[in-house]
Amino acid sequence: MTDLATVKFFVTPLHKCSYLPRQDAVTLFADPKAELDQNLYSDLSELGFRRSGNYLYRPHCNDCSACIPVRVPCQSFVLSKNQKRVLKKNADLRIIAVDPVYSDEHYQLYKEYIEQKHKDGDMFPPSREQYDSFLLSDWGNTTFFEFRDTNNHLLAVSVSDILENGISAVYTFYDVNQPKRSLGVMAVLWQIEEAKRLQLYSVYLGYWIKECQKMSYKTDYAPLEMFINDQWTTNKPEK
Repeated sequence: MTDLATVKFFVTPLHKCSYLPRQDAVTLFADPKAELDQNLYSDLSELGFRRSGNYLYRPHCNDCSACIPVRVPCQSFVLSKNQKRVLKKNADLRIIAVDPVYSDEHYQLYKEYIEQKHKDGDMFPPSREQYDSFLLSDWGNTTFFEFRDTNNHLLAVSVSDILENGISAVYTFYDVNQPKRSLGVMAVLWQIEEAKRLQLYSVYLGYWIKECQKMSYKTDYAPLEMFINDQWTTNKPEK
């Protein structure tokens, strides 16, 4: 366990919120000059921090607490009927763990995903520099899980950080021309199963925001733990 009292933190100036329109935001960062490693990352994940590239951060807005860290406790997780159907539809897929290094094949899928699904977001337009600075890390214990069909076509990639206490689902991008497969759901279900296999407690899904429709899918995984008032509690979020 890291002595968090020795870690410095910095806050950003006000900037445009990525999730809520007409809202400003403030972000808290762990000192990037500190010795960032899996131990510190694991400890900070318990406090609602996420990784973006080489940085560990969490929202730190004075007048807004809309961003709520959420995680799935894997041993308690119960598949819904729809999630069982998703697993059945994707039973033909091969999931391959590969090293977290740049790949033209990965980037092309990422680029098409952002261009087709997130044209209205701050990740558009995609670029190689943005891809590297967002997903890759010099110190993280990161794995890229490839989802391939029987013809070896790459359908999805889940970028996952393996922590001491769980898996942090950093980002998943996939072939949006395969809607019947529900590849985003499949990726979360796979990471839950992988966490179970590794005997890890949870899968961290980032932040849930009631007013943000793009975040609503996270309430489909039950039970769901939410980090509220500096503690993790099992809640049923309002839709």
